[in-house]
Amino acid sequence: MPTCLPLGAGRSTPASIMTDISPDTPRPEDRIDALEMRIAHQDQTIEDLNAAVTAQWKLIDRLERQVALLREQAEAAASSTGAAPPADKPPPHY
Repeated sequence: MPTCLPLGAGRSTPASIMTDISPDTPRPEDRIDALEMRIAHQDQTIEDLNAAVTAQWKLIDRLERQVALLREQAEAAASSTGAAPPADKPPPHY
């Protein structure tokens, strides 16, 4: 027949749990404070990165519009110069 231990025997009581914690173990309040500071820094980093990405997209959009405009100007210049010979070019029979 198994023997029964008295209530609390062989178990850690809340008082013994508190004394088992080493002095190097941070308090829960300190850990929460550290996590909150870390989250605040991460939030700021996310906002900074978002601002950088937004600025880059605006620049990309502006550059794409410039490239399209330059392409149209180059095509227009090529089509207009192809119809008339340049004035400084000698005729082909020379």
